[in-house]
Amino acid sequence: MPPIISLLERAMKKKVVITLCLLIILCNFLSAEEGITGFWKSISDETGKTQTITAIYEYNGQLFGRIIVTFDEEGYPKDTIDTPAERTTALLGNPFYAGLDFIWNLTEKGNKWTRGKILDPQQGRLYSCEMWLEDENLIVRGQILFFGRNQTWCRVNPSDLPPGFHLPDYSRFRPSIPSIK
Repeated sequence: MPPIISLLERAMKKKVVITLCLLIILCNFLSAEEGITGFWKSISDETGKTQTITAIYEYNGQLFGRIIVTFDEEGYPKDTIDTPAERTTALLGNPFYAGLDFIWNLTEKGNKWTRGKILDPQQGRLYSCEMWLEDENLIVRGQILFFGRNQTWCRVNPSDLPPGFHLPDYSRFRPSIPSIK
């Protein structure tokens, strides 16, 4: 009969191997699920500072985007979905920027999400929209006819969030499409 220490060592090694395998499977599952949904930050072309944090969420097979946090020109938080303060004047009802759905109805087509709309809430202008992942970034394209522009968004890190702010559970979001004046 082998010594009890050898039996314990083998049992511990087996548990470690099983635990590592489960962790690898879990990490692969989480990274595959991450995809295009989640929290993204947009950076100002002029200042290089964060402008907004947006939740990209799926509802009934389509993608939507909701503003979660807005920042001033210096990159300091202005509004959050929990404490909205500034309202847009270009939309009916003058809704708050934070909490506003400004991207809607994108449908999956291959490796892109297309045929949606994106709203400039400051100007009240509506554009066609498509988005796709490229090198861990989200490329968001707004266009009218053949003219458009791409913006690169980065996934949000905990350090991007205002102190004490917790990201909402976007799986509970339901679209609320604003009306333009």
